Amino acid sequence: MSRFHEYQVIGRHSPTEKEPTPRLYRMRIFAPNEVVAKSRFWYFLKKAHKVKKASGEIVSVNEIFEKKPLTPNNYGIWIRYDSRSGTHNMYKEYRELTRNDAVFACYQDMAARHRARFRSIHILKVEIIKDEDVRRPYIKQLLDKDLKFPLPHRVVRPSSKKYVQTFVAARPNTFV
Repeated sequence: MSRFHEYQVIGRHSPTEKEPTPRLYRMRIFAPNEVVAKSRFWYFLKKAHKVKKASGEIVSVNEIFEKKPLTPNNYGIWIRYDSRSGTHNMYKEYRELTRNDAVFACYQDMAARHRARFRSIHILKVEIIKDEDVRRPYIKQLLDKDLKFPLPHRVVRPSSKKYVQTFVAARPNTFV
Protein backbone atom coordinates (compact mmCIF):
# COMPACT_ATOMS: atom_id res chain seq x y z
CA MET A 1 0.00 0.00 0.00
CA SER A 2 1.20 3.46 -0.90
CA ARG A 3 2.16 6.12 1.61
CA PHE A 4 0.79 8.86 -0.63
CA HIS A 5 -2.73 9.99 -1.45
CA GLU A 6 -3.81 12.13 -4.36
CA TYR A 7 -5.66 15.30 -3.38
CA GLN A 8 -7.49 17.89 -5.45
CA VAL A 9 -6.97 21.25 -3.75
CA ILE A 10 -8.90 24.30 -4.94
CA GLY A 11 -7.92 27.73 -3.64
CA ARG A 12 -8.06 31.40 -4.51
CA HIS A 13 -7.07 34.88 -3.47
CA SER A 14 -9.30 36.21 -0.66
CA PRO A 15 -12.22 38.27 -2.02
CA THR A 16 -11.79 42.05 -1.76
CA GLU A 17 -13.88 45.07 -2.73
CA LYS A 18 -11.66 45.52 -5.78
CA GLU A 19 -12.06 41.86 -6.83
CA PRO A 20 -15.15 40.24 -5.27
CA THR A 21 -14.87 36.94 -7.25
CA PRO A 22 -11.18 36.04 -7.60
CA ARG A 23 -9.95 33.35 -9.95
CA LEU A 24 -9.93 29.74 -8.67
CA TYR A 25 -6.76 27.62 -8.89
CA ARG A 26 -6.97 23.81 -8.88
CA MET A 27 -4.06 21.43 -8.33
CA ARG A 28 -3.73 17.68 -8.03
CA ILE A 29 -1.17 17.08 -5.30
CA PHE A 30 0.36 13.85 -3.98
CA ALA A 31 0.95 14.00 -0.23
CA PRO A 32 0.84 11.71 2.81
CA ASN A 33 -2.10 13.62 4.32
CA GLU A 34 -4.42 16.58 3.83
CA VAL A 35 -2.30 19.02 5.86
CA VAL A 36 0.80 18.41 3.72
CA ALA A 37 -1.37 18.68 0.57
CA LYS A 38 -2.56 22.15 1.61
CA SER A 39 0.99 23.20 2.43
CA ARG A 40 2.28 22.03 -0.96
CA PHE A 41 -0.62 23.83 -2.65
CA TRP A 42 0.43 27.14 -1.12
CA TYR A 43 4.07 26.44 -1.97
CA PHE A 44 3.28 25.90 -5.66
CA LEU A 45 0.69 28.70 -5.86
CA LYS A 46 3.14 31.20 -4.43
CA LYS A 47 5.68 30.23 -7.09
CA ALA A 48 3.23 30.25 -10.02
CA HIS A 49 0.95 33.19 -9.10
CA LYS A 50 1.08 36.08 -6.65
CA VAL A 51 -1.07 34.37 -4.04
CA LYS A 52 0.18 33.40 -0.60
CA LYS A 53 -1.50 31.75 2.36
CA ALA A 54 -1.96 34.99 4.31
CA SER A 55 -3.88 36.63 1.45
CA GLY A 56 -5.69 33.53 0.13
CA GLU A 57 -8.15 30.82 1.09
CA ILE A 58 -8.69 27.17 0.31
CA VAL A 59 -12.12 26.47 -1.13
CA SER A 60 -12.04 22.66 -1.04
CA VAL A 61 -9.79 19.65 -0.52
CA ASN A 62 -10.89 16.27 -1.92
CA GLU A 63 -9.08 12.96 -2.07
CA ILE A 64 -9.06 11.37 -5.53
CA PHE A 65 -9.48 7.59 -5.74
CA GLU A 66 -8.78 5.18 -8.61
CA LYS A 67 -11.68 3.75 -10.61
CA LYS A 68 -9.93 0.38 -11.08
CA PRO A 69 -7.22 -0.01 -8.43
CA LEU A 70 -6.54 -3.70 -9.20
CA THR A 71 -5.48 -3.45 -12.86
CA PRO A 72 -1.80 -2.86 -13.63
CA ASN A 73 -1.01 0.15 -15.81
CA ASN A 74 2.06 1.83 -17.26
CA TYR A 75 2.52 5.29 -15.78
CA GLY A 76 4.64 8.08 -17.22
CA ILE A 77 5.71 10.68 -14.67
CA TRP A 78 7.18 14.06 -15.57
CA ILE A 79 9.11 15.61 -12.67
CA ARG A 80 11.33 18.55 -11.88
CA TYR A 81 13.77 18.19 -9.03
CA ASP A 82 16.51 20.20 -7.39
CA SER A 83 19.84 18.42 -7.07
CA ARG A 84 23.05 19.66 -5.48
CA SER A 85 24.15 21.09 -8.83
CA GLY A 86 20.91 22.58 -10.20
CA THR A 87 17.32 21.99 -11.29
CA HIS A 88 16.57 19.13 -13.68
CA ASN A 89 13.55 17.94 -15.66
CA MET A 90 12.99 14.21 -15.94
CA TYR A 91 10.60 11.64 -17.38
CA LYS A 92 10.26 8.25 -15.70
CA GLU A 93 8.07 5.20 -16.28
CA TYR A 94 6.61 2.75 -13.77
CA ARG A 95 4.26 -0.24 -13.96
CA GLU A 96 1.99 -0.15 -10.93
CA LEU A 97 -1.61 -0.73 -9.87
CA THR A 98 -2.48 2.88 -8.95
CA ARG A 99 -1.26 6.43 -9.56
CA ASN A 100 -0.40 6.70 -5.87
CA ASP A 101 1.77 3.58 -6.05
CA ALA A 102 3.53 4.91 -9.16
CA VAL A 103 4.26 8.26 -7.48
CA PHE A 104 5.47 6.51 -4.33
CA ALA A 105 7.77 4.34 -6.48
CA CYS A 106 9.02 7.51 -8.19
CA TYR A 107 9.87 9.17 -4.86
CA GLN A 108 11.65 6.01 -3.67
CA ASP A 109 13.52 5.72 -6.98
CA MET A 110 14.61 9.37 -6.90
CA ALA A 111 15.77 8.99 -3.30
CA ALA A 112 17.78 5.88 -4.18
CA ARG A 113 19.32 6.97 -7.48
CA HIS A 114 19.68 10.73 -7.03
CA ARG A 115 19.45 11.29 -3.25
CA ALA A 116 16.52 13.63 -3.92
CA ARG A 117 14.29 14.45 -0.95
CA PHE A 118 10.49 14.81 -1.00
CA ARG A 119 10.76 18.59 -0.65
CA SER A 120 12.94 18.94 -3.75
CA ILE A 121 10.79 16.85 -6.14
CA HIS A 122 7.89 18.45 -8.03
CA ILE A 123 5.48 16.09 -9.78
CA LEU A 124 4.45 17.91 -12.96
CA LYS A 125 2.26 15.30 -14.65
CA VAL A 126 1.22 11.65 -14.23
CA GLU A 127 -0.34 9.82 -17.18
CA ILE A 128 -1.36 6.29 -18.06
CA ILE A 129 0.65 5.18 -21.10
CA LYS A 130 -0.39 2.58 -23.68
CA ASP A 131 1.82 -0.49 -24.10
CA GLU A 132 3.03 0.60 -27.54
CA ASP A 133 4.04 4.06 -26.26
CA VAL A 134 6.35 2.75 -23.51
CA ARG A 135 9.91 4.04 -24.01
CA ARG A 136 11.97 2.49 -21.23
CA PRO A 137 13.35 -1.05 -21.74
CA TYR A 138 12.93 -2.02 -18.07
CA ILE A 139 9.16 -1.50 -18.46
CA LYS A 140 9.00 -3.02 -21.98
CA GLN A 141 10.28 -6.34 -20.64
CA LEU A 142 7.22 -6.55 -18.35
CA LEU A 143 4.78 -6.23 -21.28
CA ASP A 144 5.48 -9.68 -22.75
CA LYS A 145 2.31 -11.83 -22.96
CA ASP A 146 4.19 -15.01 -21.99
CA LEU A 147 5.93 -13.45 -19.00
CA LYS A 148 6.78 -16.02 -16.34
CA PHE A 149 8.53 -15.79 -13.02
CA PRO A 150 10.19 -19.17 -12.42
CA LEU A 151 10.74 -20.42 -8.89
CA PRO A 152 14.14 -22.14 -9.23
CA HIS A 153 14.82 -23.23 -5.65
CA ARG A 154 11.76 -25.10 -4.41
CA VAL A 155 12.49 -27.04 -1.22
CA VAL A 156 9.99 -29.86 -0.79
CA ARG A 157 8.88 -30.08 2.82
CA PRO A 158 7.46 -33.20 4.47
CA SER A 159 3.65 -33.30 4.62
CA SER A 160 3.58 -34.15 8.31
CA LYS A 161 5.95 -34.47 11.25
CA LYS A 162 6.19 -38.27 10.99
CA TYR A 163 8.03 -37.96 7.62
CA VAL A 164 10.74 -35.61 8.93
CA GLN A 165 14.18 -37.23 8.78
CA THR A 166 17.35 -35.80 10.25
CA PHE A 167 19.71 -37.73 7.97
CA VAL A 168 18.84 -38.69 4.39
CA ALA A 169 20.96 -40.74 1.96
CA ALA A 170 20.19 -38.57 -1.12
CA ARG A 171 20.52 -34.83 -1.64
CA PRO A 172 17.28 -32.91 -2.09
CA ASN A 173 16.17 -32.12 -5.65
CA THR A 174 15.39 -28.38 -5.70
CA PHE A 175 14.97 -27.69 -9.43
CA VAL A 176 11.54 -29.31 -9.77
